Amino acid sequence: MYSKIMVPIDLAHIPLIEPTLQTVADLAQHYNAEVCYVGVTANTPGSVARTPQEFSQKLEAFAQERAKVHGQPVSTHTIVSPDPIADLDDDLIQAIKDVGADLVVMPTHPPKHIDVIMPSHGGKVATHTDVSVFLVRPTKG
Repeated sequence: MYSKIMVPIDLAHIPLIEPTLQTVADLAQHYNAEVCYVGVTANTPGSVARTPQEFSQKLEAFAQERAKVHGQPVSTHTIVSPDPIADLDDDLIQAIKDVGADLVVMPTHPPKHIDVIMPSHGGKVATHTDVSVFLVRPTKG
């Protein structure tokens, strides 16, 4: 049913997205699907990497580590944006097409009243693409 699962990754917050990563591992194994980890970075130094090239290397290393967990093929796609915060949703929507994903699995937060004015990233991605989007909420703890 699915052959390529796209997963937006924030390398600065890996522990927070662990439930999403486990969901992706399970789905990838079930569907024998490739997992494409997508990261968005600025073209200026940031908390994760000083350059887009360094960011790409870290994203690739992360993907290879995750492949050891779920055993499925992995790929990465780095998006360099002049304003990652403002451009994130549009960049992710374009990445779905660029990588040829047929499923997107991404973390989200529990619904809040502010979502009426400013929808979550996952909500916007889901309403502006024709592929399935699986939103994973954080575990209660």
